[in-house]
Amino acid sequence: MDEIKALLEREVRRYNTPAFIDDDPVQFPRLYSDKRDIEIASLLTSTIAWGKRTMICRNASRMMQIMEHRPYEYVMDRAYEDLPDGNIHRTFFNKNLRYYLRGLHSVYSRYGSLEDLARSIGAADSEAPAWEIAAALNACLIEANAGVADCRCLPQGLDKTALKRFNMALRWLVRNDGIVDMGVWDVISPAQLYIPLDVHVGDVSRAIGLLQRHSNDRAAVVELTARLREFCPEDPIKYDFALFSLGINAEITTD
Repeated sequence: MDEIKALLEREVRRYNTPAFIDDDPVQFPRLYSDKRDIEIASLLTSTIAWGKRTMICRNASRMMQIMEHRPYEYVMDRAYEDLPDGNIHRTFFNKNLRYYLRGLHSVYSRYGSLEDLARSIGAADSEAPAWEIAAALNACLIEANAGVADCRCLPQGLDKTALKRFNMALRWLVRNDGIVDMGVWDVISPAQLYIPLDVHVGDVSRAIGLLQRHSNDRAAVVELTARLREFCPEDPIKYDFALFSLGINAEITTD
C-alpha cells in the first residue's frame, strides 16, 4: 500500500497543476467569478463530460456561448425557452438543455443557489451527500418539467448509479487547494466527496489493487473512495488526478 500511495501522490503532483486546466472541461466553470455562474457551468459541463476531451471542451464552449457567457442571467431570464432544436453533445440535445435550465430556474428562484439547496436538505450531515444533493436536484428538475424525468440530465437510479459526472462537478465546487478545482462551496468538505468513477478510473483502480468490485456502480465508488480515504482522509478525491493520468500515459496496463 505504501508503494501505491507513493505512486498516486507522485501523479497528483504531476497533474494537479495550472497546466492541467487548459485541456480539461474544468476550464469552463473557471471562466466565471459569480458562484451561481460557476455552479451552472459546472453542472452543464460535467453533464456532457463523456467521450473525447477535445469534443467535450468544444461542445462545452458552444454551450457557454449559447448562454452568452452569462449562465445565471440566461437561466433567470428563461432565454432557454427560445432555443431552437439542435444538438449539444452526442445524445444531449437542446431539448435536454432546456429541461435542465428550466429546473435550475426553479432551484435559483426558490433557494438562491445550488449550494443553498444542498444546505436546505442537510447535505453536511449525510454519509453520501452527492446522492442526496442529486436526488433533491432531480426532484426540482422533474417538478419544473411537469413531472417528466430526463436521465440525460441526471441519472434516475440513484441507488445504483456511480454518479460520475455529478461527482466531478462536486469535485470542482468543493475541493479548495487553489490549483485546479475552485472550492466555492463550504456546505460539505473535501473529505465528504466521492471519486468520479468511469470505465478508465475503474480499470486503473483494479489494475493497481485498489478496487475489487467488477461493476462501475455506486458500490464500487464507495469501495474505491474508502481506500483513497485511507491515504488522505481530508482530501481523498485529489487522487482523481492520479487515476486519470495512469494508463492514459501507459504507465500501467489495464488489460
